[in-house]
Amino acid sequence: MGGPEEPTALTADRPSRPRPTPAEVAAAADRLLPDLIAPDLDVLFCGINPGLYSAATGWHFARPGNRFWPALHRGGFTPHLVDPADQAELLGYRLGITNLAARASARADELTREELVEGGRLLVRKLRRYRPRWVAVLGVTAYRTAFERRTARIGRQPETLGGARLWVLPNPSGLNAHYTGPGLAAEFAALRAATLAEPAPLAQ
Repeated sequence: MGGPEEPTALTADRPSRPRPTPAEVAAAADRLLPDLIAPDLDVLFCGINPGLYSAATGWHFARPGNRFWPALHRGGFTPHLVDPADQAELLGYRLGITNLAARASARADELTREELVEGGRLLVRKLRRYRPRWVAVLGVTAYRTAFERRTARIGRQPETLGGARLWVLPNPSGLNAHYTGPGLAAEFAALRAATLAEPAPLAQ
């Protein structure tokens, strides 16, 4: 997974999609972004909260520069790089997306501790309802706050969450300078390997 990072091209004949204007992005503050979810997924990815760009488009991890979609592909979860506008494809791969906090903001650090803790409670309910095999929280700091796990590290967690096996991934935002593109993809690949090694659901 090492070496210099190379951009992954979108499929060749994909039409260009209009980008939201700055005014449309600013107007998306506090807007809610629906989950991409279905029962019995292999992995439910849980972001911190939607960014304004995502809320303006209606697509998860939509801002140019967010590395979620390339890492998902390079980590082995999708056979090609999925465009955020085509996010519904993920359900066909038994993957879904939700967030700890529903409201959109310019930066994740605008959320309060109370919002994250409440989001953690709601996530557990969601997991019990939809029964994914794995849940992957995208952001170790947010995970520590939401679930009071001050020493949690990136990777598999010893506990389960709402009946699902639990993994913590780095925040894929371009603002997270701790991980390069290849480093982020390697973390996604480690989760992918674990999902393939443990295909059977947990006993409920």
